[in-house]
Amino acid sequence: MTEVDRQGYVYLLTNKNNAVIYTGVTSDLAKRLYEHKHKLVDGFTKKYKVNKLVYYEIFDRVEDAIAREKQIKSGSRSKKMTLIQSTNPTFKDLYDEL
Repeated sequence: MTEVDRQGYVYLLTNKNNAVIYTGVTSDLAKRLYEHKHKLVDGFTKKYKVNKLVYYEIFDRVEDAIAREKQIKSGSRSKKMTLIQSTNPTFKDLYDEL
């Protein structure tokens, strides 16, 4: 499998009271979420205790996932909330479903 053929994921994380929304992209969602959950990544998610997976999309190509991440990031918080609520209205942590 070449780099171009690798799957990609766009994901949204929040904190325990759903006050912060983080949008990320990765080629290995389970590994990346493990890093967030165990605070192995310095930065925004560690600082704001953002580790609850509330939304994700799977793409055949990582480039498509990157394009979608940019689209989501350019949207308002309200649009992100609507996106999450469309598939996960209770903001349940989806990590165990991976």
